Amino acid sequence: MDIYQDLRRMLGGSKVSRDPFILSLHTRDAAYLRGEADAVVYPETVEDVRRVVNYCYETGTPLYPQGGSSELTGSSIPQGGVVMSMIRMRRVLESSPGDGYIYVEPGIRLVEVNMELAGSGMFFPIDPASIKTATVGGAVSTGAGGLRGFKYGLMRDWVLGLDLVLPDEEASLLRLSYKTLKSREGYDLVRLIVGSEGTLAIVVGVVLRLAPLQGDLATIAALYDSLDRLVETVIRLRSSGLDLSILEFVDRNTVAKVRSYGRRAPEGDGDMLLVGLSGEAEKAMEIIRMGGGEIVAHADSMAEAEEMGIYEVRRGFYPVLIDEAVEKTGGDPVIYIEDVSVPPSRLPEALPRIVRLLEEEGISYGLAGHVGDGNIHPTMWASHEDMERLYRVGERIMDIALEYDGVVSSEHGIGIVKKRALMRSLRRRGPKALDIMRGIKRLFDPRNILNPGKVV
Repeated sequence: MDIYQDLRRMLGGSKVSRDPFILSLHTRDAAYLRGEADAVVYPETVEDVRRVVNYCYETGTPLYPQGGSSELTGSSIPQGGVVMSMIRMRRVLESSPGDGYIYVEPGIRLVEVNMELAGSGMFFPIDPASIKTATVGGAVSTGAGGLRGFKYGLMRDWVLGLDLVLPDEEASLLRLSYKTLKSREGYDLVRLIVGSEGTLAIVVGVVLRLAPLQGDLATIAALYDSLDRLVETVIRLRSSGLDLSILEFVDRNTVAKVRSYGRRAPEGDGDMLLVGLSGEAEKAMEIIRMGGGEIVAHADSMAEAEEMGIYEVRRGFYPVLIDEAVEKTGGDPVIYIEDVSVPPSRLPEALPRIVRLLEEEGISYGLAGHVGDGNIHPTMWASHEDMERLYRVGERIMDIALEYDGVVSSEHGIGIVKKRALMRSLRRRGPKALDIMRGIKRLFDPRNILNPGKVV
């Protein structure tokens, strides 16, 4: 069996590649994991998808759906077989801001969705750090979040409907493309697919719920002499009744690195808290000062905040750590990004333990996260020779989160990296959960062709 030639005959040469450079782009994630594939296919229609799924089902060939390859846990890393890149399926099928939805193909990028909605008075609020490269289908797959997660939640809160191709004998097309803001028709299969990381079905259409476009957000940047005080302030802000949209933090060492690598950052030393809110900025600043924060930047609009470079610290967090890792290792480092959450009230207990662990291990790291909802992103790097130590520390960080009623994955997914931790988490919550998940996988994907080896 020659998978590449079979697919070329089926789809035409322009939709199939095994060029080594192309394969290298589709067999890695945004962190450090690498895989291998026999071919990459670029479907342009639902029928293209169905034909490939039918071929893979009949031949038992592994099939890996993929969006912008910006995931961080190896969710779409192939281990032989076929990568199905959805980036050519990027049309807007229907836009109805008045009804509160937009219906798109999976390959459109999140940033393009909001470009399409410009002038409508509505927007799509999920904004991961990779918003310029992340596709809608990929965000559905991982259940993505982002900077506005404190106010708007995750992808699961904003998907009204889906069109799916199932990995069965007929490559069945399942249309769950609801366009109403309310739907309670049987089991919620839409929410089951959101966050399933391409293991159950291939997304070929998405109905996204829209939100009214926000007025200008005020932005405040404050520095603290300790993470303890910063977290205490966050808890006070959460219970203040203020209309908060953004609550982010970056540790002091990374703030300094952002500045040293030539990116803009407010002056001063300390752990940084970023607050974005509608109205009552003075009340927020009073709470910050009472908590020991030094306000180093204040903007009355997002445009002003961008001009001042306030968000450069948070957006530059990951790129700056990559720059540092490449420089210090002399080439090809391993980047490990954690994604745990605990209830915000448990942060004063959990966060110091995580910092102490990183310091005791002598790991090079940066610390940031969506502190408003308890989501922490300890980001570590090392040479490939030290990769196992990163894994070990990552496992211990996840165990700390579980001790404080937390979760091992908040918005990045399970993929390959977090499978063992997921099993530990599910067993703590009830031994049947893992059995149920495995049963769902067998029901949707009886031949285990779709993104095998991931999640469960």
